[in-house]
Amino acid sequence: MAPHSNGTSPHWSLKSGVHQQGCPELQVLLGITGKDFTLIAASKAAMRGATILKAADDKTRQLNKNTLMAFSGEAGDTVQFAEYIQANAQLYSMRNETDLSPSALANFVRGELASSLRSRKPYNVNLLLGGVDPITDKPSLYWLDYLASLAPVPYAAHGYAQYYCLSILDKHHQPDITLERGMELLNLCADELKRRLPIDFKGLVVKAVTKDGTVEMPFDNDRIVKSA
Repeated sequence: MAPHSNGTSPHWSLKSGVHQQGCPELQVLLGITGKDFTLIAASKAAMRGATILKAADDKTRQLNKNTLMAFSGEAGDTVQFAEYIQANAQLYSMRNETDLSPSALANFVRGELASSLRSRKPYNVNLLLGGVDPITDKPSLYWLDYLASLAPVPYAAHGYAQYYCLSILDKHHQPDITLERGMELLNLCADELKRRLPIDFKGLVVKAVTKDGTVEMPFDNDRIVKSA
């Protein structure tokens, strides 16, 4: 079998019957919007296949005061792409003395993924980008994947979290929920992942974006969950 175009071994998707060397499906990304906030959570485990390399990895990058991006996929691709986007967002802010809105950043990221997809070295990265518009104070969340798809959504997930958590969010999410209720929904999702995910994802890093900026939220990753 021919090598991958960027010099790595072939990437196979679990959905298409193909193996992903970095197993992005085993990485958890979750996003929830509410009345005046966006919550983004990412699993702490840095993995290669079924092996956990690091138990306290932060898969998020702050693009500006009001926008946060979470990523999953191949280790080298994710960090390189996320830092490239972060640097460009900060450069724009420095040059223009204003920050891009979450919507503008999402479309910029989508354009970079689309260009990468048509190159000889495409990035294998899935993303959640969320924030609060500094002018309208409206929260937003965007779902992006390695094929440069972009969709604004009220809540989202990547990896196996899609199979286990979207039904919970379908049932319980409301557009005007409070931050406290948003954290309760994340706890419901985390409990379901602990019951059903075949690996220990080492808990979640949870960050909230409001009009005042981004803050890491306290989250109890050690509580014991009863089996189903």
